[in-house]
Amino acid sequence: MPEPMDERGVREVKSAARTVGLLELLAARGDRPARLQELADELGVPRSSMYALLQTLIRRGWVRTDVTGSLYGIGIHALLTGTSYLDTDPRVRAARPHLDEASQALGETLHLGRLDGWDVAYLATRESHEYLRTISRVGRRLPAHVGALGKALLAERPDDVLPAGPYVAATPHTHTDRASLAADLAATRARGYSVDREEGVLGIVGFGFALRYDAPAQDAISCSVPVVRLTAAHEERIVAVMRETRAKIEAAPLTAAGSPHWR
Repeated sequence: MPEPMDERGVREVKSAARTVGLLELLAARGDRPARLQELADELGVPRSSMYALLQTLIRRGWVRTDVTGSLYGIGIHALLTGTSYLDTDPRVRAARPHLDEASQALGETLHLGRLDGWDVAYLATRESHEYLRTISRVGRRLPAHVGALGKALLAERPDDVLPAGPYVAATPHTHTDRASLAADLAATRARGYSVDREEGVLGIVGFGFALRYDAPAQDAISCSVPVVRLTAAHEERIVAVMRETRAKIEAAPLTAAGSPHWR
C-alpha cells in the first residue's frame, strides 16, 4: 500500500509517523504506563521494532521506563517541548496580560484554548483564588462539545461538519447527540458567546468567547465560575468583562516584522 500524502503531494515518512503515534499514545494514557506488547498491538508494529524505537526514545528522554524496564510512559522531553511551544506562541504571549487583567477584575478562573481536531487544548489558565484545581489544565485536552471553549469554536463552523455522534458525556448535562449540540450552537451564534452549564464539570458554569483573528476561529477564551457564586448580576459582569477582554486580545500586536505567522 502506498504511503499517505498530504495536499501538496508530500509522502508521509513512515518512521516519523510511527514515532509520533507512539508518543501520542503514551501521552493519552496519562498515569497508566504501557507494556511493550500493548504498544506493539495498539500501533500494529512488530514487537522487535517497537522495542528498538522505545529504547531510542528512552535514551533521548522522550520515553521513560520503570526499574524493571517493562513499563513505559511519556518522558520529560515532551514537557520541555510543550513548554517551548507555549513560550514562543505569539497568540499566547499576547493574551496573557489581558487574561491577568480579567482574572483580577472578575476573581474567577479564565482559560485560553485552541481547537485541535475535535478537542480543545488548554494553552493558558488563570485560577480563581476561590476555586483552585489540584491539577492545571494547561497542556490538557477536552472534547470540544463538552465545554464553553469548544462550543464557542464549534459555533464558528457550519453544523454540517459536526461529527455524527453519539458524543461522550462528561456529566448528565453534556450534549451527547448532534441535534442537541446544533441547537446549542445556534443559540451561541445568536448571543455571541457560549454557555456551559455544568456540561463539563458538575457545579461549574463556563462562558466562552471565540477569538476571531483567524477565520474560522482557532482560539477562544472562557471564564468558569461555581454555580453557588453565579448570580444574574455576576453573570452580566462576566459577559461584559470577557467581551472587553476578547476585543483587547484580538487587537493586541503580535511579533515584530519578519516573524513567522504560524498556521
